[in-house]
Amino acid sequence: MKAKNRVASIGKGIGAAVLLLVSLFPIYWLLAMAIRPTDEMRGHISVLPHTLTGEHFVQLFTQEGFSTAIVNSLQTTLGSLVISLLVGICASYILARRRFRFGIKKPLTYWVLLVRVLPPVAFTIPLYIMFNKIGILNTKLPVMLACVLINVPLIIWFLISFFQDLPEEVEESAKVDGATEWQMFSKIVLPLVAPGIAAVAMLSFMYAWNEYTYTVIFTRSPANNTVPLALALLNTEDNLTNFGLVAAGGVISVIPITLFVIFAQNYLISGLSSGAVKE
Repeated sequence: MKAKNRVASIGKGIGAAVLLLVSLFPIYWLLAMAIRPTDEMRGHISVLPHTLTGEHFVQLFTQEGFSTAIVNSLQTTLGSLVISLLVGICASYILARRRFRFGIKKPLTYWVLLVRVLPPVAFTIPLYIMFNKIGILNTKLPVMLACVLINVPLIIWFLISFFQDLPEEVEESAKVDGATEWQMFSKIVLPLVAPGIAAVAMLSFMYAWNEYTYTVIFTRSPANNTVPLALALLNTEDNLTNFGLVAAGGVISVIPITLFVIFAQNYLISGLSSGAVKE
């Protein structure tokens, strides 16, 4: 029996190792293409690079202006994330805790979901007309507002369950102790739902960082290009065979998301361990 369990454990370990290798190989290949010379990518390409170079990264920042795209992406992503979290957290708390007249709570909740499930391209024409009337086209502001439109429904639907699962006795005891509405919300409720906020912040950040459709339509100047659009422009007719340049841009574009996910994941773990209610 022990030998059978040992064989099963070894089989599971081998299977897990194979799945991990298959999952990580594309990331390795992207990095390997980014640090190998262009001459090595002609004809037969070896798994391991023979020589290492940083010429592709240097070219990105000296000739392609990739630093401007990174700054633009950080501005639109962080700006939309802050606005989305402020609106989404407050709206989800109200929908979870407050009562509405005439039974409009459920239709309102499903209306919010409808905005999220529709494809982003469905809002392109209305948003384009609205932004054109306001006069903010060809700036980073339309991309930021479009990301807010997509992320707010996700945040609301994700956090409603966290607020509903939070015992109301916690808020009632805070009121008994003399806490104001804002003190109760900011110092009692938010720390307890911090794991949910961290998780939905990761999803919202990744969507806003990878946003491409609205950037193509709402921005017309290279000075407003974000990272996804800058990567797409690298793969033009002139640079079609320069896979190292495109791979280097892909490596750089992954770094902010990786750092944000690591930070949010640590916060998520700390929130799960310290946000318990003891009776």
